[in-house]
Amino acid sequence: MNIIPGLLQRSSRKWLVSLALDVFEYSYTLSLISGKHKMVILYCLMEYQPVRFNELKRYLGKISDKTLSQNLKELEGDELVRRKVYPQIPPKVEHSLPNQNRQ
Repeated sequence: MNIIPGLLQRSSRKWLVSLALDVFEYSYTLSLISGKHKMVILYCLMEYQPVRFNELKRYLGKISDKTLSQNLKELEGDELVRRKVYPQIPPKVEHSLPNQNRQ
């Protein structure tokens, strides 16, 4: 049953492949920023960077420490957020966007 490939022109095959890649990229991007707080976290980092944990918590309003920490770790793992630790007492940690995301 090789009817469909014979019916599709070369240009329409390219269009379908292009469409499939666009859908994949879109769904992949959404999977990285899905969640209730991730987009707001990214926006705050874009506007106010660098931001410390408690500052970010104040910007976001009602969010638990655990939820904010978990979201930041996931964003760090996806390389959407950079975490800089300063070796001092008390510990100082700042979160910001990597350079390539500032555009």
